[in-house]
Amino acid sequence: MNNRTVYFLGLVVWLMTLPNLAVAQEKLNRLLQERETLHQQWQTSESKKSGLFGNRTKKDMEATNEWMGRIIQKDNQIMQELEMLKDIQTTEIGYEKEDYKYIAQKAEADIVKLKRALLERDEDILQEKGKKRTYEWTTLLFFLSSLTLGWLYFRKKS
Repeated sequence: MNNRTVYFLGLVVWLMTLPNLAVAQEKLNRLLQERETLHQQWQTSESKKSGLFGNRTKKDMEATNEWMGRIIQKDNQIMQELEMLKDIQTTEIGYEKEDYKYIAQKAEADIVKLKRALLERDEDILQEKGKKRTYEWTTLLFFLSSLTLGWLYFRKKS
């Protein structure tokens, strides 16, 4: 698979998990609210003393233990929801990592292309300098030969 395919698949999975993340967060908030309600009911049950002389009865303690069991069940549901959220976020981080890896590889490829273009441009400049140097030497030789021929001609005439 090429990098573009991986990038596209990462984007698709991210878009698909985005609603799941919102739903999971909403469910987690609802579970936490339910746990708070259970905790308040447990506290009410804990303070109930229907025995002689204001003591707690076995029935009071059993009711309190039932509320504690419900709280533990709710805590387990919350832990499962948190685990699912963690898995979703881990997946998203994995895809983001792949996205950044793709971007870095693309940037590296662009840098290599730019370096290659710069080297080619430098070679072109060196070739142009070489042509210019040849033209300068040719011009100098023509000037010197013209000067020499002119001097010889002038000397021969005089």
